[in-house]
Amino acid sequence: MTTMKMERELTIRGLILGVLITLVFTAANVFFGLKAGITFSTSIPAAVISMAILRKFRGMTIQENNVVQTIASAAGTLSAIIFVLPGLVIIGWWTGFPYWTSVLICGLGGVLGVTYSIPLRRALVTQSDLPYPEGVACAEVLKVGGGAEAKADAIEDARAGLLAVVWASIISGVFALVVATRLFASDLVRNFRVGDNGAVSGFDLPFSFALFGIGHLVGLWVGVAMGVGALIGWGWGVPHYSALAAGAAAAVPAALAHDAWSHQVRFVGAGTILVAALWTLAKLLKPVYGGLLTALAASRARRAGKGDLMPRTEQDIPIGIVGIVTLLCLVLITVVLAQFDSAGALSHHMALLVIGGVVYIALMSFFVSAVTGYMAGLIGSSNSPLSGIGILAVLGASLLLLFGVRPSLPASAEQALVAFALFVTAVVFSVASIANNNLQDLKTGQLVDATPWKQQVALVVGVIAGALIIPPVLDLLNHAWGFAGAVGEHREHALPAPQAGLISALAQGVLQHNVDWGLIEIGVGIGVALIIIDAIVRRTSKGAHLSPLAVGLGIYLPTQSTLMVVVGAIAGWLYDRHANRRANPEGIKQLGVLLASGLIVGEGLIGVLLAALVAFSGKDYPLSLVSDHFADNGAVFLGTIVFAAACVLMYRWVARLRT
Repeated sequence: MTTMKMERELTIRGLILGVLITLVFTAANVFFGLKAGITFSTSIPAAVISMAILRKFRGMTIQENNVVQTIASAAGTLSAIIFVLPGLVIIGWWTGFPYWTSVLICGLGGVLGVTYSIPLRRALVTQSDLPYPEGVACAEVLKVGGGAEAKADAIEDARAGLLAVVWASIISGVFALVVATRLFASDLVRNFRVGDNGAVSGFDLPFSFALFGIGHLVGLWVGVAMGVGALIGWGWGVPHYSALAAGAAAAVPAALAHDAWSHQVRFVGAGTILVAALWTLAKLLKPVYGGLLTALAASRARRAGKGDLMPRTEQDIPIGIVGIVTLLCLVLITVVLAQFDSAGALSHHMALLVIGGVVYIALMSFFVSAVTGYMAGLIGSSNSPLSGIGILAVLGASLLLLFGVRPSLPASAEQALVAFALFVTAVVFSVASIANNNLQDLKTGQLVDATPWKQQVALVVGVIAGALIIPPVLDLLNHAWGFAGAVGEHREHALPAPQAGLISALAQGVLQHNVDWGLIEIGVGIGVALIIIDAIVRRTSKGAHLSPLAVGLGIYLPTQSTLMVVVGAIAGWLYDRHANRRANPEGIKQLGVLLASGLIVGEGLIGVLLAALVAFSGKDYPLSLVSDHFADNGAVFLGTIVFAAACVLMYRWVARLRT
């Protein structure tokens, strides 16, 4: 490999810029992860922003830009903790997110994810032929415009990319603000009767640039799969179960449809997600196992060299320091677990629970670090089925508690036991999410001649920054809108939090036996059928597939969270087809990705700010400027026209930035 010029790498300005980008992308990821059940990769947008900003300073290097994107991507990935942590609120154990407890869950798990991935770097990155699709793509972006000696075309590409991100953020943010005034409607909602047996259905098409951008990023076939899921849920599930409800013919269609989705269809979707996630993991077990054996054999065969004689690009954080940090994290996790319910229903069993919990976290975390790291190398960190890891972790914890502790506890302790299972799972999931990202970043670093130990320090900085910002954002969103299925009063605009709802339902099902497993079994049957259909589609159609996991999400989520993703996926496919007919197709496609990322960031940040206004004002629409009549009529027309026109104009504009 040709050694690239390196003047600066781990710099103060790079660390500051990385943390600032982290705050923006992490807040947006938390908001839309809870809303749509999908988070987006922050590596490439962060790299583009870093290149455009640091170019204004002297001595910028590819390696310095790599450190910035490493910090931002680590914190952005840690936001996947929303797949578990809100479960503690959903089951009623927490009413909010205790700041330091939540920070320690995210931070300690995240740092463990870094330390566990360090000894895996040579096995899974340096001495592996895994493709690491996202890591390679990010490295190519950095090479094109990341150094001070970059060519004029590369500089223009970086500037165009920054323009796409910034203007998309502004447009989506401004539109979200206008929606908050109710001059533009937030969505197009219709509920209606189906047949003459009292059945109902409906749809909710949100005017959300962020969901549109998510659709562009996930691609056509994932979007199609989510559309199929929505069709199953609202074309069959809601009409079927609403017709079975008592007094269906006299009920208000909107309320009846919501009840059928909330109490029945959602659990059918949970069953589909469950079997799809486990199937995805099962398919990867053989390549993961074989790849790890090969990599470990190669590592043993490699002659051990002293650290000071090794080239800079092979120097990790010394293993002694890694061991000390790992031990310190486990000690602090022990302290956090000991404080969990020290004076409550579990108080007489806390010693056993703490020891068992720490051992489970230590062993399960290393296992999931290896598995998720390999999966990231195989199919990319964004496509890695983290929800499956969460399901395995919570089922393992719940079953151990069921057989080890539950028989000696009264029925009143069941909720505390469920909460403990979720608490332990949250730590394991923090480890998994970071390990899933870290090896991808380390692959990027290898390709741009980064120094591993400096990048590993940057990963820790990113984890700490993310751990500090995620809990207050979660707390704010909870107080403003709440989570679907949470104990207590129904919230009209509750965030779906699909994975957290599923994982908490599984823990309750094992430990409290209060889940309708019949509905989940129907979902499992649908999932099995989808797995078969997907296999047939993949064999008979080039490039086409029907992701069972995405279909499950489409069933589980309300149409408010899925339909615009489908629209964005189709629009992104049309945009890419148009790009293929242009002189610079890959550059135009990359600008489309950056445009979509900006759309998510802009609306996500405004969403967090609006959540603060809602929480502090106590009003659903604190910025409203119009009457309810206009909001239900004229605003729908205006919102539809402006949203559609803006999408078309933005795509046309960004396609011409670098032609």
